[in-house]
Amino acid sequence: MRHTIKSIADALEASAFGALDFEIGALAEPQMAGPDDLALATNPKYAEALEKGQARAALLWDGADWQALGLEAAIVVKRPRYAMSGLTAMMDPGQGFASGIHPTAIIDENAQIGENVSVGAYSIIAKDARIGANTMIGPQSYVGTGSSIGANSLIREQVSIGANATIGDRFIAQPGVRVGGDGLSFVTIEKSGVEAVRETLGDQGDTEGQPWHRIHSLGGVVIGDDVELGANATIDMGTIRPTRVGNGTKIDNLVQLGHNVVVGRDCLLCGQVGVAGSAVIGNNVVMGGQAGVGDNITIGDRVVLGGATKAMTSVPAGRVMLGYPATKMQTQVESYKALRRLPRVLRDVAALKKAVFKDGSSD
Repeated sequence: MRHTIKSIADALEASAFGALDFEIGALAEPQMAGPDDLALATNPKYAEALEKGQARAALLWDGADWQALGLEAAIVVKRPRYAMSGLTAMMDPGQGFASGIHPTAIIDENAQIGENVSVGAYSIIAKDARIGANTMIGPQSYVGTGSSIGANSLIREQVSIGANATIGDRFIAQPGVRVGGDGLSFVTIEKSGVEAVRETLGDQGDTEGQPWHRIHSLGGVVIGDDVELGANATIDMGTIRPTRVGNGTKIDNLVQLGHNVVVGRDCLLCGQVGVAGSAVIGNNVVMGGQAGVGDNITIGDRVVLGGATKAMTSVPAGRVMLGYPATKMQTQVESYKALRRLPRVLRDVAALKKAVFKDGSSD
């Protein structure tokens, strides 16, 4: 897959200089670039490594002097990281999945398969499932009874979509994604110890240990358009109403959404985030790696939870939170600074005590 400097610049709506017909075969970091690669020297500190490689062309930051860098051609962009989105899409060779239906795939006679759909080896499309046009289903994947996946979607290998899931267009599921498992929803005959703890914030009272009885998950999952799920991400079905993920939301590897969770549009949930059942996440929320959200609380629009933050109560819109339990980031940083100063303060107190009470004791 080769592209000229001009064609790349036109696709990115960027400025091109030098040998516009120079053909690029791949992308590379500056120090590793070969003579046919486009070096990604997107700011001055990366440009310093150009002399260690063999690049003749590079993607550069706005205002860069491409000739002074000894290049034959250059593409200059105003926002290099955003340009990477379009550039990597152009250069992505894909997974090499074959077109058409593999002979080992099993497709129920009542399934609806759109035009130009690809179904990989040993995959199963169950009864009444619907697959939109131009969607690719990778090998060893499963689409359950009554579920639908929109057009132009990519289902990587070993993905499973349970029954009665509704998924929009341009959906991407990385390897091992699991959508539509039952939620962790169990109940005891009498009030349990954990229910007592929730009421008292610490005391189990006179409750006794009891067996757990399953509450079945009937609500399914609804996922909007342009959603991506990372490897081994899991989304549980709702109990009565569906678990929902809004348009444009991107979810990283090993993220867990519990039953009845609602996630708004254009959210970003990083690796190992956990959202407990019936939590509501607003629009444009960002959660750093290993952040956690307690059940039945609301996270407002445009909230940012820093890495490993644990939100145990609802968070107002626009707030930036950090720590466990979550507090405003500024408060958490000040608390951390104070904690680091604590040993010195204790030493000062001990010295003061010794100075006041000569023998080191007091009445």
